Amino acid sequence: MEVEKPECLTGEHLLYLDRLRESGVTNMFGAVPYILLEFSDLSEQQAKQVLIYWMRTFSDRHPR
Repeated sequence: MEVEKPECLTGEHLLYLDRLRESGVTNMFGAVPYILLEFSDLSEQQAKQVLIYWMRTFSDRHPR
């Protein structure tokens, strides 16, 4: 199933979320506040879209 990429999404967002996950600082379901702190140009809705895209495409980008 193809996931629609948000217009606001950049590779930097995906890399940030990968690193946040690896850090173990937060459960990724609670990552929106971290995204907003790191990327102040995003709205809360855009941060949610970025996170949803990251979650839905994680296994495609990180095959085992």
